[in-house]
Amino acid sequence: MTDDLHVAVVGAGGWGRGLVRHFATAERSYLRWICDRDEATRTRLTRQYATARPTADLEDVLDDPGVDAVVIATPPDSHHAIARRALEAGKHVYVEKPMTLCALDAADLTRTARRVDRKLMVGHLLEYHPAVRHLKRLVDHDELGDIHYLYAQRVNLGVVRSEENAWWSLAPHDLSVIGYLFGAEPTRVTLTGQCFLQPGVEDVVFATLDFADGRLAHVHVSWLDPHKIRKLTVVGSKRMATFDDMEATEKVRIYDKGATVRHAVTDYAEAVQLRTGEIVIPRIMPAEPLRLEVRHFIDAVLDDTPILSDGGDGERVVRILEAGSRSLRSGGKPAEVAPDDVDTGASPAIRLGAGPRRVVARADAARHRVGPNPNHPVCSER
Repeated sequence: MTDDLHVAVVGAGGWGRGLVRHFATAERSYLRWICDRDEATRTRLTRQYATARPTADLEDVLDDPGVDAVVIATPPDSHHAIARRALEAGKHVYVEKPMTLCALDAADLTRTARRVDRKLMVGHLLEYHPAVRHLKRLVDHDELGDIHYLYAQRVNLGVVRSEENAWWSLAPHDLSVIGYLFGAEPTRVTLTGQCFLQPGVEDVVFATLDFADGRLAHVHVSWLDPHKIRKLTVVGSKRMATFDDMEATEKVRIYDKGATVRHAVTDYAEAVQLRTGEIVIPRIMPAEPLRLEVRHFIDAVLDDTPILSDGGDGERVVRILEAGSRSLRSGGKPAEVAPDDVDTGASPAIRLGAGPRRVVARADAARHRVGPNPNHPVCSER
C-alpha cells in the first residue's frame, strides 16, 4: 500500500479523543469516521476534524469499503466483539489495552487476524516510550549485565473504577513493559490485594512474577495512595537503572552500582564486595509516546512491517492478568501462567476478587451500537 491509511476511530471518549487527534494529524493517515454513541462527542470532534464522518452505528464503519483500519477505544468488555467483526470485515485493527478480558478471546483475535491476513495491534503505549526504548537498548546490549529483578509502581489517588479492579485497570502498562524488557513471559504469578472502597473491586494489588530462568518482577498498583508514582527499577549484575515517568526531563537514570561475590573467600564480609559509582542521566529526545505508537501502526499497515505490540503481545498480557485473577481468588496462592493452547476455564476479568463473581456470556458479535452498556457481556466460562 502506498496511499494514506483511511481510519475509523470507534469510541471517542477520554483516551479515544487522543487517538482521534493523532490519526487526524499524522502523515499518511486520513481520518474517515468517528464512531461514538454520544451525539455531543461526535458533533464536537467532527467540527474539529472536518474529514471525519460521524456515526453511532458500527455497521456504517464496517460496511464502508474505503475504511482500511479500525481503531478501537471502547470499554474493554466490548473489545473482542468489535475487533473480531472489524477483522472479519477485512479491516486492520488497533485495539486499546487490555486486548480482551479473557485469554481465549485474545487467542481468538490473534488467530482471526492471521486467518484474514490483517494487522492486529494492541495499545501497549509504554513500549513506544523513548525512555523505555532506551532501557531496552541497555538490556539488549548487556549494559546492565544479567537482569536479576525488576519492580514497578503505578499508584495514585484516583481514578477509582467500579467495573474493573486496579490489577486489570493499571497493571497492563507494566506487564507489557516487563515482557518487552525481559523478552519472556512469567511462568507463575502471585497476587495479593484488598477491597477497601467497594466490595469485590481491589483498590490495591501487589503482584510477584516468577520467570523460568530465575528472574523476578514485582508490580504494585493502586488508586488509593497518597503519592502519584509511575516508576520502574531494573537491577542487573553490572548496573541498575530507573525509569521515572513523573520526571519532566530526566526520566532515565543509570546507577553504576552492584555487588560482586568472590567465592574463594571464606569470610562472608570479604566475599561480597559492593560497588558504588557514578549516576548517569542519558539525554533522551522527548516525543509523545501516543504519537509514536500511532505512527508505528500506520507504517506497519502501509509498509507491511511487523508490529511491536501485536496480537501475540496482547495475548501474553491477558494470560498474565488472568493468572493473577486466579491467584487473587485463591487468597494469594501462586497461579501458573497457562500457555496459549490451554483452556483455563477462567472467569471474566470484571469484578474478580474477594467479592461475588459475576458470570456472564460471550459478547454478541452482531452488536452494532458502540459505547458503555452495563448489561454488555464479557466472556463465557468454559
